Amino acid sequence: MRRDSRLSGVLHLLLHMAQADAPLTSEVLARSMDTNPVVIRRILAGLRERGYVASGKGRGGGWTLARDLSEITLRDVYLALGSPELLAIGNRTDRPGCLVEQAVNARLSKAFDEAEERLLSAFGEVTLATLNDEVGERMAAWRRERASETTKKKRAAKRR
Repeated sequence: MRRDSRLSGVLHLLLHMAQADAPLTSEVLARSMDTNPVVIRRILAGLRERGYVASGKGRGGGWTLARDLSEITLRDVYLALGSPELLAIGNRTDRPGCLVEQAVNARLSKAFDEAEERLLSAFGEVTLATLNDEVGERMAAWRRERASETTKKKRAAKRR
């Protein structure tokens, strides 16, 4: 079964939008995701309907965040995407005639429901501001690492 990566992709887009100084066009966002601009517009339309993003037309237009990152959770984005399936596993058939399969389905369905409830609860606890802070921490660590590598190269060159 193919994984639905729209949630991950939209979070990626939203965080890029948070870093931008100006609206980002569907074309620019599509390049960052290696997809078609139509796909970007279709995905972001659901977020626009919920008031999370806005779009402007014409010169200087594009997509922007319409709310503060601290006001948007992973759960909000998930729901704006139409609540795609969370689990890739499921029951073999929906209406089995076999009593064994009925028992298996009942137990699995209960476990699936509980897992989805926990996952959605966890999604509700993470804001885009939290994710954006984590991006900032990773960028700072990356810059420190690069600076350290540059310093090492300069020292090695001086020794030659």
